[in-house]
Amino acid sequence: MDFQASNKSCLDWSGDCLVIGLTEEDLPLKAPFSALDETLDGLLQALIDESEFEAKTGSSATIRVGQAGPFRKLGLVGLGSAAALNPEVLRKAAAAAARLANQEKCAVVGFQFVTAAVAPEIAAQAITEGAILALHQDKRFKSENKDKSAVKVDTVHLLEMADQNSAIETAQAVCSGVILARELVSAPPNVVTPAYLAETAAEIAQAHDLQLEVLEQAECEAQGMGAFLGVAQASDLPPKFIHLTYKPTGTPRRKLAIIGKGLTFDSGGLNIKGAGSGIEMMKMDMGGAAATLGAAKAIAQIQPDVEVHFISAATENMISGRALHPGDILTASNGKTIEVNNTDAEGRLTLADALVFAEKLGVDAMIDLATLTGACLIALGDDIAGLWSPDTALAESIVQAAETAGEKLWQMPLEEKYFDGMKSVVADMKNTGPRPGGAITAALFLQQFVKETAWAHLDIAGPVWTEKESGYNNPGGTGYGVRTLVQWAIA
Repeated sequence: MDFQASNKSCLDWSGDCLVIGLTEEDLPLKAPFSALDETLDGLLQALIDESEFEAKTGSSATIRVGQAGPFRKLGLVGLGSAAALNPEVLRKAAAAAARLANQEKCAVVGFQFVTAAVAPEIAAQAITEGAILALHQDKRFKSENKDKSAVKVDTVHLLEMADQNSAIETAQAVCSGVILARELVSAPPNVVTPAYLAETAAEIAQAHDLQLEVLEQAECEAQGMGAFLGVAQASDLPPKFIHLTYKPTGTPRRKLAIIGKGLTFDSGGLNIKGAGSGIEMMKMDMGGAAATLGAAKAIAQIQPDVEVHFISAATENMISGRALHPGDILTASNGKTIEVNNTDAEGRLTLADALVFAEKLGVDAMIDLATLTGACLIALGDDIAGLWSPDTALAESIVQAAETAGEKLWQMPLEEKYFDGMKSVVADMKNTGPRPGGAITAALFLQQFVKETAWAHLDIAGPVWTEKESGYNNPGGTGYGVRTLVQWAIA
């Protein structure tokens, strides 16, 4: 799909389908749309009247213009109140516009949205992102109807946005990362294995000239990664510790690390997940690693003046005669000992060694992302990720990045007293605490493996997957986290 910044307006554009985005304040019609209505002999106003279009967010309408006109279909999407207009509203409106044009089987489409106070480059990026992500369809594992469901839209012109080619390119780079993350999460665990994640990292490195280091089991043992390897020991598939590095030309403005939980399948171990646990969906337990690799792909294309390390300790959590026992004690690579009182709290064990590794790189700040706890999903629901950080400035920068990117998160407390419930009689700590505050104690556990570096933890258990079409997301993996990570890194 080709996106083009155009100096034309709705008055002189021609193609298959013109989609206009209006705020509530743009009714009755104002220029240039009032002039367009005159050109179309009142057809635009007729569409507004007949569909009772009030420009509310989420509303849309379409009408056939006819072959004799400059375009054969005319569409409307609502932007809501001009005072509430922001990039996320534009993303969702662009998604609606793209789906509308696709349903009408239009190849060449023009978008002209009222963008009000949103900066032109931000508006162009948001509109492009919304359209691309809405039309992304993952049919890799379908045997039928691939052609029938194919995307019909071929070219999208962003009207009256002639100077926004750079914003379009940024959006395309970001979306390539989001789509990679979506497809990694949606693919089954017999496809996306630890080796597959390492191969994906290798493809990104080769395509964009990044540095790649993959530590095999023996090398992880040499670094004392007992927590990570304890989780990996039951699987027949070898673990892969992935370290992908983007370095800019010249001196980097800052150095960052992004660490993603990479459990390609989580059985729960000997504390096996039972009926109703969602075990069949545990392919998505590598959603953090997917977002990390997606961010790497996007950042490598955008080429900001920052150095970014992308890290994932990838493995399965399985059951065998070699499986980790409840009651085992593991030693992490920073020397801290962990009594495993629940083998289904495995993600934090892999992240512990990954955090220690990342801090040794001398970065200025680091974020880990993980589908870590059901407790966070219960607390914040399907759409909102949890954020924990002892560093106020870092937390604020992530919140701002998420707001710009249109991904919802909520900062949660690091209540130090709750760590008392994780103290062990025989080791430095247990890997789980009492049931109350489970998402908080998980974050407190991770904090034990960070010494001085500014650090934040994102629990993305809720928004990493959706069962239904919503906004610019389609059923399956959402690619959550990629846009926030990219925005945070380049800001």
